[in-house]
Formats: sequence, C-alpha cells, structure tokens
Amino acid sequence: MLQLPEIENAEITEVLDVSPAYIFYDETQPDSTLLNRKNLIITTNWLVNVDKRLTLKQAIPHIKFLQDKKRNAEMHKNEEAKNYFTCNDTSIGSLGFLEFTDVNYVTDTDSYKNNEPINDRIRTVHISFLSNDVFGLTEFYYGEQIKDEAMIIERHFNKEYFNSLRKNKNEIHLFFDKKLSFQNYIDFKHKVLKFTNEMSEISDEEFIY
Repeated sequence: MLQLPEIENAEITEVLDVSPAYIFYDETQPDSTLLNRKNLIITTNWLVNVDKRLTLKQAIPHIKFLQDKKRNAEMHKNEEAKNYFTCNDTSIGSLGFLEFTDVNYVTDTDSYKNNEPINDRIRTVHISFLSNDVFGLTEFYYGEQIKDEAMIIERHFNKEYFNSLRKNKNEIHLFFDKKLSFQNYIDFKHKVLKFTNEMSEISDEEFIY
C-alpha cells in the first residue's frame, strides 16, 4: 500500500480536473520502485502520489520522467494544467497538495555549479538539507560569501530563524541530499514556503546531490 507523505496546513486542499500517477515502494523491483501512470490524461492536472518511504534517489528519476512527458506533449496540450504532489494533511485529516509544475530537478550538480551565476544584485541564500537532522545555510551578497554554517534542524529550522529573510529581498536555492526520504523532502520544502514571504524568490531549480 502506498504511504503518502504528511504535511500540516497545506495551502492547497482541493484540485479539480485531475488524473493520478503512482510511484510505489516495491521491494520486488530492482530499485524498489514501481511507477503506474496508465491513468494519466495529458490535458488534466496531474496528482503524483509518491510513497514517503522512497529516497529522492529512487523517486526523482520517475518524477522527472513524468515532467518531461507532460512538457514535451505535442497533441492536446493544456498550458493551464499543473502538477501536484498528493499529501496527507494531518491538520484536517484529508488530502493536501504541493505544486511542482515549474520545478526543474538538477541532478548533475557538479557540471551545473561550474556555470551557475550568483546574483550579485540581491542577497542569495543556499539552503542545503544535509540529512534529516542537519541543514546548511550559505549566503552571498554582491557576489561575496558572507555566511556558511551548518545547524541542527530541530533547533534552528523554524520561522524565527528566517526572520531576516522576510525583511530583505533575497533569492533562495534549495539543495537536497539524495538519501533523504520523500517525506523529508516534502516536509522541508513545505516549511521553507511557510517560513518565507514575498521578499523571497525561491528558485524553480532544486538540486539533488
């Protein structure tokens, strides 16, 4: 049985005109994953149901495959159709959804970093989720690194820590260790969205390393 990732207080609790895909945790498969996409309709909003026990290393290739399938569709394409991860919203005892339509998952991080420009006009923040216990935060301002530290998630990954990011315009890039579970990924990303405001521009590119 597929176990959905859990979140609290999802911003999106209803999506209409949908079709589902499933990425199962299945130990009988070579990579312990099984993708079922037979019910997808290209013109609808896609609900991607990913088992929370899978690692990002296991899940992301299937997610990228689904994204490419929709983006490269030539027949009956619907530019308004979006993609969502389906979650179990524990605050309401029902489903919640996290949109990922425009996310570009970068897995070849070594070659990408060599060409990645630092925005020298505003504060640039790299948040790296190193494990389910530790995250790193690196800040650049006018192209110069001004902060680089690692912290315990339980103590520091909260709204108070992000106070400064809510006061000054900044650009945030997210990095995730590929060994993190999909539950970790959903939890961390959802909280970043909750802890920040309109002063933060969160990059559509997410790095899986």
